[in-house]
Amino acid sequence: MLQNEGKLDIGNTFKVLDENDQEQELKVLGYFTVENTEYVAVIFIEDIQEESEEDIGIFFFRVVENKNFVMMESEDEFENVSAAYIKLEKNNFTKKKNR
Repeated sequence: MLQNEGKLDIGNTFKVLDENDQEQELKVLGYFTVENTEYVAVIFIEDIQEESEEDIGIFFFRVVENKNFVMMESEDEFENVSAAYIKLEKNNFTKKKNR
């Protein structure tokens, strides 16, 4: 569980330890709800600082009590959340394009 001091605002960053005990900084992209559960979309700061033509990975955590973040429990949950996020992004792009 990633413990936060309250809900992180969009654009804020926080640090986690990776599997090698290396500190990694993540940026909050946004919050959204899927099937009555709140999720947060994040990205590694290192990925957006590097100039690369590779796709940048977006990761998701479930938001639980006290606004802490936890990993998803299954591949199905990840797939549902990813699909919902992609749909939200497409809708936002379409709205911005039509303005």
